[in-house]
Amino acid sequence: MLVLASNSPRRRQLLALGWKFQVIPAEVDERPLPGEQPKDYVLRLAEGKARAAGSRSPRDAIVIAADTTVVDGTDILGKPVDNHQAQAMLHRLRGRSHQVYTALALLRIADGALLTDWCRTDVPMRDYSDQEMLAYIATGDPLDKAGAYAIQHNGFKPVEHLEGCYANVMGLPLCHLTRTLEKLGVYPGTDLPQACQSDLDYVCPVYQQVLKG
Repeated sequence: MLVLASNSPRRRQLLALGWKFQVIPAEVDERPLPGEQPKDYVLRLAEGKARAAGSRSPRDAIVIAADTTVVDGTDILGKPVDNHQAQAMLHRLRGRSHQVYTALALLRIADGALLTDWCRTDVPMRDYSDQEMLAYIATGDPLDKAGAYAIQHNGFKPVEHLEGCYANVMGLPLCHLTRTLEKLGVYPGTDLPQACQSDLDYVCPVYQQVLKG
């Protein structure tokens, strides 16, 4: 049994491309520690979510937890607390590249085995106008997104030319998840790279490299 430790509709959408699962959401304190590096930050939170959901999961379950953050330079940009902060984040990211980090933590309840993986994608933002930015903020969509945006938002479309893992920017890098689940003897029920690219309407240039480790 697979358990997704998240209520994110985006993660549910992506995970359903290859596996059947149940949802047991987990909440953790998402404040970065002083001096914490982005990779360490997302790995710590993903493991915390896996263990929190694992305490409420069946013994035959494997818990899948993920944490995603936006990084600009050395700054970790979490979810904006209000529209004002969302505007500040989007203004900061406009017309520049930043990074999105996602960590995965897989916890096998039966023996406590924990595997982790992580992905980083460079994200070049387009030079959207103030009007576009404010209209997007008015939808309310930025408030539950790290960095105050969703790459897949059809109205805003903040990113034009991505050359990395699209699913990672959405919050669940599927090829990284595939190679990690395979270490636990769990395989997708479909041609996952094809399903991912078809669902996201994106030709992925990195999936073969990722699957080879």
